[in-house]
Amino acid sequence: MKKITWSVMLCFSLLFSAQLFAQDETVKGLKDESNKNITKDPNDTIPKIWKTGGLLSVNVNQGALSNWAAGGDKSSLSIASLVSLYAYYKKDKHIWDNTLDLAYGLVNTTSLGTRKADDRIDFLSKYGYQISKKNWYAGMLVNFRTQFAKGYAYPDDKNKIMTSDFMAPGYVLVSPNISYQPSERFSVSLSPATARWTIVGNDSLSSVGAYGVDPGKKIKTEFGAFASVNYKAKISENASYQGRLDLFSNYLKNPQNIDLYMTNVLLVKVTKLITVSLSLDMIYDDDVKSVDKDGNERGPKPQLKELMGIGLAYRFKN
Repeated sequence: MKKITWSVMLCFSLLFSAQLFAQDETVKGLKDESNKNITKDPNDTIPKIWKTGGLLSVNVNQGALSNWAAGGDKSSLSIASLVSLYAYYKKDKHIWDNTLDLAYGLVNTTSLGTRKADDRIDFLSKYGYQISKKNWYAGMLVNFRTQFAKGYAYPDDKNKIMTSDFMAPGYVLVSPNISYQPSERFSVSLSPATARWTIVGNDSLSSVGAYGVDPGKKIKTEFGAFASVNYKAKISENASYQGRLDLFSNYLKNPQNIDLYMTNVLLVKVTKLITVSLSLDMIYDDDVKSVDKDGNERGPKPQLKELMGIGLAYRFKN
């Protein structure tokens, strides 16, 4: 019996010693692992070929008056929406930048009814092949601009005159160019040989030669020089600016009268979803006639549009 007891005790001692040894080796192994230097896998730092993202924004303003001594419309309601998307490609010496801006806004008041406040479709695609280490590229730029719905001028409160429609005008521009692009935030494109087509698809507008087309025709072709400047800036942690300036000179008619298209957008984030926006657009086209308060056609003038609002905004990116 004593031999059996001693044998059992010896077995337990051996098992206990083996377990302590195993635990000691495990702890030692963990210490060795913790002292190792971590080396990053090069495959984890490969830059993205495509960068995509955008902004969705909706601004709504409403007001109502009842027996208001200072006067004013009984009610007013305005809504403005914006979808701004981008897709940037960069690999080796190739870059391909694409942007799409869609905007539409309406304002309704008791006295004036419903009128359009904003309407824009703007697609820009630019390809470049690097020809210099100092960020110079040779490539091609394509731009398409139009609007969603009919637009009117209001010489007085009772009458309105249709001045625009979907694809009236529509602009298509194709420009082989040399560009300087040190970053995604700034670029300058220059082209001495650019083709631009002005399209007036509405029969009523084309019959009177709107936007420079010959009366009864729907397409006007121009050939000239083109320059484009794009700029983005992060003003602060909550504020950002985006601007674009396009200049075009038509060699075939009055090349000294340069057409201008400029957009400016300032966004200030109040909270994660609430944003204050301010936009200022300016257009000068030598072929676009103005209309005075009596409805008479006049010469071309600078076109200005300013919008300010506060609403919901959502940014996203890959």
